[in-house]
Amino acid sequence: MTKPRIDPLSIKESTKLVRQVGIAEEKAAGSIYRVLLRQPRFGQLINQMVEMLLTESTLDPRLRELVIMRIGWLKKGVYEWSHHWNLAKRDGVEESDMLAMKDWEAHDHWSPVERTLFRATDETLANGTISQETWSDCVKHFPTEPELIDVVATIGVWNMISEILTTLAVPLEESIAAWPPDGIGPA
Repeated sequence: MTKPRIDPLSIKESTKLVRQVGIAEEKAAGSIYRVLLRQPRFGQLINQMVEMLLTESTLDPRLRELVIMRIGWLKKGVYEWSHHWNLAKRDGVEESDMLAMKDWEAHDHWSPVERTLFRATDETLANGTISQETWSDCVKHFPTEPELIDVVATIGVWNMISEILTTLAVPLEESIAAWPPDGIGPA
């Protein structure tokens, strides 16, 4: 693994800071917070966005995790993929689906909603926006404005987080295996 560009805080320092900025104390040991809390307000804001999308979003948790895993794979985000592997399983994503999602277009078992989300994710990462055709499909599957915002926000926030984690070379915690299930990431 690449050497971190910014060394993580000690767990003791991180614990002090999560208390100060109102982040759940169990997150203090996570490398993401141990790095991002070197700029405490930023760490706090990232946590607020993530928590909102995890707990208040209209997007089904299974669909959210498929989007996050797709971003982790496309962005070669070992931290994102590895951390969300078990979260995705908890939220109903089968291991076979996570593996098929790597090359989703080659598999025909995806629902129209899943295919639309994969296209929206791929287009956003490739072009910075969702095409009009895919947007029209999003509107069919997610007919309210809050739903559409949650789709775009989920893609945008986790893309940003993936880029931050990768650019800063935030290390995986020792307890987290890289690139589950087989340790092989994207080429």
